[in-house]
Amino acid sequence: MTPSPFAFAVLIFALVVSVSYILLMRWLPNLGKERLAQLTQAPGQAPASPWQSLQQRLLAGLLWLSPWTAAMSGGERATASALRVRFWHAGWRSQVALQIYFTCKTLLTLVLPLLAWGLMEMGPWHPQGLRRFAPLLLAAAIGYYLPNWILNMQIQRRQRALLHAFPDALDLLRVCVQAGLGLDAAMERVGREIRHARPELSEEFALTGMALRAGSSRAEALRHLSVRMGLKDIDALVSMLIQADRFGTSVSESLQVHSDALRTQRRLRAEEAAAKLPVKLLIPLIFCVFPSLLTVLLGPVVVTFTKQFFTHH
Repeated sequence: MTPSPFAFAVLIFALVVSVSYILLMRWLPNLGKERLAQLTQAPGQAPASPWQSLQQRLLAGLLWLSPWTAAMSGGERATASALRVRFWHAGWRSQVALQIYFTCKTLLTLVLPLLAWGLMEMGPWHPQGLRRFAPLLLAAAIGYYLPNWILNMQIQRRQRALLHAFPDALDLLRVCVQAGLGLDAAMERVGREIRHARPELSEEFALTGMALRAGSSRAEALRHLSVRMGLKDIDALVSMLIQADRFGTSVSESLQVHSDALRTQRRLRAEEAAAKLPVKLLIPLIFCVFPSLLTVLLGPVVVTFTKQFFTHH
């Protein structure tokens, strides 16, 4: 065995032993604590399953690492506040979401280059010079930006679902307001009715209703709704509802006008996507469909000519 793979094997062995020892010392079941938890547990409460216990211990480990990983990732207060708003846009409202985000980002940035280095050392490909560090830098960049990519994908998915759900919810709000309900009661009722069909919007309406019951003003609760959703169309709706509430104009007419505008925008987005479809279909048509079609059409002709001109000599 050459010295470089031997040193790598020793390093990996020491790392695995150290991490295993730390995890065992931290997560090894303590009989005294388990007995105390059983005594303090409610009579009708079921014990936690092994998977739930593993999740709790993994979460505890991530939170234990979060102070160091947040400092390494540059988790200043302004960055944390901006990330917290982005977590609201994605629907992640846990108090420990920020710590888990920084921990995963730091661990991926450190672990993926180690894996890439191990694959290079144990594989047949051994680059030299600067090419040796290129896979390590690429793995570190992937580990650093992967949480951002996952967060952006979740934000886009949730905002797309909210945009599709909002025009119908505005129609239901208008019907409830015209039936005599106030705007607060109408939002709570619509949130209950669309709980199964549109869970994202139902959750936002439920949070707004809880904020109103907690003592927040209607304008403040609507502004918080706009910040949590992060959509320009919702910002315009919130501004219109606040002005209607302030100046005493009809809320039902405002809802009808805005729902029609949102539905028109949704139809225009669908038409735009349909207009882009022929251009997107050119690549699979040229590289996948046309070669197979030409093979099916010209294949028998080529075989026939080959038999006629080359088999009789």
